[in-house]
Amino acid sequence: MQLRTKIKRRDTSEAIVGAITGTLTRPQLLVLGRHDDTGRLRTVGRTTTLRPEQARQVAEHLAPADPGHPWEGVRFAASCGSRHVLDVTLVRPGAVAEISADRAVDRGGVWRHPVRFKRLRVDMGPGDVPGFGEADASRARRP
Repeated sequence: MQLRTKIKRRDTSEAIVGAITGTLTRPQLLVLGRHDDTGRLRTVGRTTTLRPEQARQVAEHLAPADPGHPWEGVRFAASCGSRHVLDVTLVRPGAVAEISADRAVDRGGVWRHPVRFKRLRVDMGPGDVPGFGEADASRARRP
């Protein structure tokens, strides 16, 4: 009998924090986005649940969304194919998260599975994040 090992490949990249579950002072998970070629912020995925120290780090950089947030009225499914909807709080899309994601990507840049939050990229702004659907969108970008 021959044993086979499955190795899941994960890449790091960046995305913009556009919404959260939980509260501004204690976010539970992040809903992430990237700008498309027209400048519209498009949803690309969500993180797994944040650890307490990650939640504290992120909370320091969150602000309530201004009127006209691009995701006003949008409903986010709790998981792929789920009818359950996440209860989200929209935030000002200015914080950039470094994430670790597997290579399963749909529709030009949407991660199929929740991504892992690594850290905030305080050295980057939303304009430094790969665009929605860019060829290198799932590859690591380093300053």
